[in-house]
Amino acid sequence: MKDIVEKLIEKSKEAFIMAIEIYNKPTIHYRIEGFSFFICNAWELMLKAHMINKFGYPSIYYKDNPNRTITLEKCIEQIFTNNKAPLRLNLEKIIDLRNTSTHFITEEYEMVYIPLFQSCVFNFNEKMSEFHNVDMTELIPQNFLTLSVSMKSLDVNEIRAKYPIELADKLINTNSTITEMISENNQGFAIRVEHYHYLTKDKNKATSHVYIDKNAATPATIIKELKDPNDTHKYTAKNCIKEINKRLKKLGISLVFNMHHFKLFCNYYEIKTNPKLCYTYKVTSNPTYSYSMQTIELIVEEIKKDPINIIGNLKNRQKK
Repeated sequence: MKDIVEKLIEKSKEAFIMAIEIYNKPTIHYRIEGFSFFICNAWELMLKAHMINKFGYPSIYYKDNPNRTITLEKCIEQIFTNNKAPLRLNLEKIIDLRNTSTHFITEEYEMVYIPLFQSCVFNFNEKMSEFHNVDMTELIPQNFLTLSVSMKSLDVNEIRAKYPIELADKLINTNSTITEMISENNQGFAIRVEHYHYLTKDKNKATSHVYIDKNAATPATIIKELKDPNDTHKYTAKNCIKEINKRLKKLGISLVFNMHHFKLFCNYYEIKTNPKLCYTYKVTSNPTYSYSMQTIELIVEEIKKDPINIIGNLKNRQKK
């Protein structure tokens, strides 16, 4: 039994690496479909190994056909029982792509699915660690887990001109559905890919050029900086604590970080007054706060310096 689980995990790791390598290789034109095939295979093997450990060897076979193992869809239903969980929705959409790819192959799928792919990669790494204590970043450097992205956006008119009406409608409808789902779910479902444009007077630093026409019929104003706090400061205090504990565990630090500790850091480092670390919502008489990834990184880095004494030191400093 142990040998079977180990073989499934090894094959799962290989399938995952194949998915990443295929997607990040620019010379492969079949990379979208190839990624979906291999990432689904990686998940299926990994989940079946988990099911054997949790439910026993027979659990990966159909009860009425003990010679046939269950599908990835069935594995997902068994392990992720909440059918509205972002991680499950993410996998189901990628399975749809895998099934679709055998009939409709278009380059434009990349623009639609890349946010889901990126989230799927991170989800796999997290669950492989949780279920089997395997850290995929030991096999693939962390920076390679970030998928390469096409800079081109989806053009509806171009799609309609390029493909038959049935295929064009399918692709456009899929894009609309996924875009709506992204807005309704968290990073477990999709990690949005955003391109930022900056103004510079140095032409050597520019990749494209624009100019302001004072005689234009509609005047324009340049906004130097615009940020959505829902994107830049998306962590509640509880989510910060959860992410900090996850990182501390991965670093082998035994400290269990809690709300009291979080408040100590907020007070000492004046996190709530730093707009880079905290956003204050003043809609009601009692303000609420959300935090950026920089807050999490700051706290983890400070704990790493002295994990045993950091909390006691913060208490003593604040007393002074």
